[in-house]
Amino acid sequence: MRVIDGHQLRFGEMAGPLVHGAKFFDWQLISTQVFAREVGYSFEDLVSDGAIPYAPVGVDTTVYRYPAFGETVSVDVEATHVGDSSLELVYETTDGDGEPLSTARMTHVTIAPEGGALSLPADVKQTLADHRVDRTVDVGPGDDPESDPNRYPTFEESFSVNAPHIESSELAYFEEYPRFADVALESFLAADGVSLAAISGDRQPYRIRDWHWEFKSPVRFNSELAVESDVRAVDDDAIRVEHAFRTEGTVRISGVTEYGCFDRAGNPTTFTPEMQAPFEG
Repeated sequence: MRVIDGHQLRFGEMAGPLVHGAKFFDWQLISTQVFAREVGYSFEDLVSDGAIPYAPVGVDTTVYRYPAFGETVSVDVEATHVGDSSLELVYETTDGDGEPLSTARMTHVTIAPEGGALSLPADVKQTLADHRVDRTVDVGPGDDPESDPNRYPTFEESFSVNAPHIESSELAYFEEYPRFADVALESFLAADGVSLAAISGDRQPYRIRDWHWEFKSPVRFNSELAVESDVRAVDDDAIRVEHAFRTEGTVRISGVTEYGCFDRAGNPTTFTPEMQAPFEG
């Protein structure tokens, strides 16, 4: 199902010449809302009943190319698994020529007002089953390589989770999590004396490329969120980081993120030794 059609990238969505990595999360959220409306189980109805709609449980994504300023993007969504209370969707983002930009697989549940996952209504479950396609996708980071745990650095940054206009769910926004991770990474680089602006140019480093994140419990507004980053591997193509997002000492989100380097047209390229150096301990 085509849920975003020919959206042109504009100022405010960019980080330098390329789209900000958090926009891939944002497009997933927008796409889920359109898909939900089409299958008769809309965000609006669920929110009005006090539920938290389509909360992510797990997400795996691979970015093949970052679109540049002025390009257009489209997103197609397919249901690949329908459970009693869970729904797995695959999101395909393409450019104006129909070439792939990213593929994501996300599992959703809707959280009841009193907590716990809501069962899908029988008619909605049937509609989703009618939309379901028999398909598997291989996305996200690969297996964790063997590495010396003392070789690479760890770092942490904390954030106050607030919003100027409180929505009924009162939860941190889905697309904010990669932004928090990016700020933590940039703060680490700055503390090491590395200016991201100075080393960027023909190459755009440290852009989120492959990730597997598991959402264990919500991050609520007015909480203090600690983003713990444990660098696990560094090579020419990727910097691999294990992330843990905590509030009140409890892990709310955990996962593995691989950051890549891209040229100014958005195509993957390699890190320079200068870009790798801060992570080599």
